[in-house]
Amino acid sequence: MAKTGVRARPGAKSSRSRSGWQAVGRKRQGPSQTSLAVAWLTRLETAGLWLVVVTLGICVWLAAGRSAGPIDGLVDTFGLLFFALAALLALTGVLLWRRDLGMLLRYPRPALISIPTFFFVAGILGLFKPDIDLGGSSLTEVTAGGDFGLFLTDSALGVLLWVASGSAIIIFVWPDGTRSAIEGTPGAMATVWSWRIPHRILSGFAMIVDFAFPTKPPPDEALESAPTWLPEEDEFEDEPVALPVSVLTETEPEIPDARLSQAQLPVNWWAPEHVEDEAEAPVAAKAASPWKLPPMDLLAGAPPADESARPDNNLRASLIVDTLSSFGVDARVAQFHEGPVVTQFDVEPGWEVKYKQIAERDRDGKPILDKDGKPRIRQEEVSRTRVRVNQITSLSNDLALALAAPSLRIEAPVPGRSVVGIEVPNSSASVVTLRSVIETPAFQRLASRTKLALPLGKSVSGEAVVADLAKMPHLLIAGATGSGKSVAINSIIASLLMQSEPEDVRFVMIDPKRVELAAFSMIPHLAFSSIVVDVEKVVGTLGAVLHEMEARYKRFASLAVRNIDSYNKHPKITQRMPYWVVIIDELADLMMAAPFEVERQICRLAQLARATGIHLIVATQRPSVDVVTGLIKANFPTRIAFAMTSQVDSRTILDMAGAERLLGRGDMLYMPTDSSKPKRVQGVYLSDQEIDRLVAFWAQQRTSHSTLIYDHLLDAAQAEIEEDEDADPMYDKAKALAEEHSRLSTSMLQRRLRIGYPRAARIMDRLEEEGIVGGGGSRGSSREVLDRDDDDDDAGDDSPGFVPPRHNPWQD
Repeated sequence: MAKTGVRARPGAKSSRSRSGWQAVGRKRQGPSQTSLAVAWLTRLETAGLWLVVVTLGICVWLAAGRSAGPIDGLVDTFGLLFFALAALLALTGVLLWRRDLGMLLRYPRPALISIPTFFFVAGILGLFKPDIDLGGSSLTEVTAGGDFGLFLTDSALGVLLWVASGSAIIIFVWPDGTRSAIEGTPGAMATVWSWRIPHRILSGFAMIVDFAFPTKPPPDEALESAPTWLPEEDEFEDEPVALPVSVLTETEPEIPDARLSQAQLPVNWWAPEHVEDEAEAPVAAKAASPWKLPPMDLLAGAPPADESARPDNNLRASLIVDTLSSFGVDARVAQFHEGPVVTQFDVEPGWEVKYKQIAERDRDGKPILDKDGKPRIRQEEVSRTRVRVNQITSLSNDLALALAAPSLRIEAPVPGRSVVGIEVPNSSASVVTLRSVIETPAFQRLASRTKLALPLGKSVSGEAVVADLAKMPHLLIAGATGSGKSVAINSIIASLLMQSEPEDVRFVMIDPKRVELAAFSMIPHLAFSSIVVDVEKVVGTLGAVLHEMEARYKRFASLAVRNIDSYNKHPKITQRMPYWVVIIDELADLMMAAPFEVERQICRLAQLARATGIHLIVATQRPSVDVVTGLIKANFPTRIAFAMTSQVDSRTILDMAGAERLLGRGDMLYMPTDSSKPKRVQGVYLSDQEIDRLVAFWAQQRTSHSTLIYDHLLDAAQAEIEEDEDADPMYDKAKALAEEHSRLSTSMLQRRLRIGYPRAARIMDRLEEEGIVGGGGSRGSSREVLDRDDDDDDAGDDSPGFVPPRHNPWQD
């Protein structure tokens, strides 16, 4: 353990031993009491304190209705706003008392807002004449805002100044909304705003203020004001010194990411000292995107941790060791890692030592006797072997009983470490918010390299777990109802919305439940005009995505590139190709409706769509073998398993048990492509309010910026489906099946022809149109075959022949 105390340098002598004790007994010559009083009265802090006291006294005096001489003139001029001026003086006194007048320069925004607010409130007060005596003045003779408020309401210039102050308040308080509203307004207002006259006026005013009140010291002063607390070279020679991040990054300014919008860039980062080549600056300005990325304030921060609910991990570690020892297993807890939901204890297996008893003998070979006359016996070690891992894993239920835990998960061994991990649930789980993971350095590094960075959650040790969807390249999510599957999908969508523009990422959302993804219906990132909620349209939607994939491969071949990254970097490309993320919320509903078509299309996309930038995220709450087939699972190497109801479901999705022991509410096992064992992760939580704020932010920009909609792909895919229906080879088989039976149903066509429900229903409708089967009653009921045998019909007679009913032996 690293020492926290300060170590003294060898050879250094105490200054107290030299001169401190020699000064004992001497009389110190201090200043007189009069000089101390004069010095205290002339201090800056005392002046500020007196200013506060005098201001409060004047306010009390005027409120009592007593005349204050020259102060009455200010009351006649400003009315009740005199108290606002008094509050400003009192604030100045407080800043003088604290010697912190620089706060006005550090926070200029409130000071700028207070000026138009003063004018606007004065105009409002100028509309009233209350019967109030303030000092020696009566507000009935003037107004509540004094003569100044009367000027703002009676004169044309005053009214113009009043309206301008109200507009300035709106601009200062809500700048983004004002800009979006004006830019979206047609006519002269948007044209004037495009001239950027207000921007130039404010920029000039900011340059004047910065010149008069510089906030950055000159380079020489900045070097002189560097921290002087750093240790000398000869101090702490054997210990490295860890400098703060602010000191390490102070000399080299960080260049902002090119993907950030203009509103997210640091202030004045475009100054000449940051531009190496002046000729490149206009090019960067032309490439600026009209879209603005959401601010981080839209997401909720991490709630404060409840220190009183933290478990005593040292006590639990001793209970683990004692429980294993009581069953004859030698082990020790090397360390523990406390996570948001569980704590992982690293258990090192001990040794199994076997001894044998040997009688001690002397040099002559005679046994040595003890004081009781018995041969002296000693034990000698015969063998030493490691404790087997299965001896620890087989005691999971006993450990759960000793720790009073609902369930335990034992990871044997922990990847990368020669220990056995025992994961014990905490007494109280802490919430992992989306913002807490996005703000971590691990996610920021990944987001700087890719546009498809996903914040999955935090591991059992509290470290952020992030992944790149482009490298997955597809994701399969499974979990029981209430385990956190839908929240995980929402957090994935929200994370992509936080870092990507519509020109970078597009979504294709398929939601058979109709309510899980409905909150994202207004974002401009949708590839199609709406979210697909009808099961009958799923086959056409996936067919449209396949058409887009094939079209992208043709573009790649024309430019001799291999993938989407090479295509976007090609010099002939003027418009970047966006990534497509296809999200299917419930695979089980689709597999029940059209199992063969959906499986074929999903597998084809999973096999070929990676190079074109199309990625799949498929979720289901019933991971049975008829839903997650072997072909689908083989094309989805990256999987996430939430809490399962049985071990069979866990083996279906992960090929191993363990998901049935999860705690739910975001507790998951993440199986990446580069690992043979899953990682336990607590998924991020995203509330409905955060989703609403994020969607409202993008919906506001959707009204002022246009995006390309790919509905023409849906029309082409639907036309292709209709052509396939006309030339459907299954139709002839259905006619042959109708000749063999007296009644026919849609479910029979599904079973006998091995097709999905939409296709079987279309074939049944076509049989009805051609007069082969009769009209159906309720949905799914069987229909009577009208034209069972053409030979029984008379020649030239179009009416169907008589079909005798089949004999039922159970009626005899």
